[in-house]
Amino acid sequence: MIELDIAIKNKYYANSAAVVLKDIEFTVKPGEFIAIIGPSGSGKTTLLNMLSGLEDATGQKLLCNSKELNGGEEYQLGYVFQQPRLMPWLTVKQNLQLVLPTAQNQKIETLLTQVGLAGKGDYYPKQLSGGMQRRVAIARAFAVNPELILLDEPFNSLDAPTAAKLRLLLVSLCKSCGSTVIFVTHDLSEAIYLADRIIFMSNSPSSIIHQVCVDLPKPRKESGSAELAWQAKLMAQYPKILSGSIATD
Repeated sequence: MIELDIAIKNKYYANSAAVVLKDIEFTVKPGEFIAIIGPSGSGKTTLLNMLSGLEDATGQKLLCNSKELNGGEEYQLGYVFQQPRLMPWLTVKQNLQLVLPTAQNQKIETLLTQVGLAGKGDYYPKQLSGGMQRRVAIARAFAVNPELILLDEPFNSLDAPTAAKLRLLLVSLCKSCGSTVIFVTHDLSEAIYLADRIIFMSNSPSSIIHQVCVDLPKPRKESGSAELAWQAKLMAQYPKILSGSIATD
């Protein structure tokens, strides 16, 4: 299992003097599911991209199992982006084959069955609904049996029933893989349903303003009475936390 140790003193975008992330420091335990919530533009995606190696992290401390993240240490990473990012000229099956070292037709068929897309392997992305495309993206992320999985608002813009089904799917896949998870969302109820711990971030330059363990037993219910009561208690204590502040005035 993957354990992360993260310390970002300051992160600038290229050719800009503006600080995006400042004094971000936290650890992620092996197999822990972390949700990150913050206002739009607070650098949440930038943080995920730094962890994945898509964004420069020079000078920052990003450790995976006590070794430098993206520094040659072998581990399996899955990334689910805000948009499915499927290759439109490839079939569903071919999109999954892109992340696999060899053709693994049986594994692909099993994955497609798991995500509710049995028999859709020869379809092209344009032949699928938005929810189905998200399912393919999730299958692609889990095709590599990820030890670490990053998710950037993967259910954004989906209708409520579809999003609820995909959250159930995510819970099942994470449990079967034993993955360490970092999940970015704007939806507090979604974070409460999924996460072991929630990290709240401020406006840019973004820093961590609060962390809290979700001390509710699993499996949880979406909008269950215990979950709603937990959320109400948090919001009563920090009414501005979703806008990036823990001020109580």
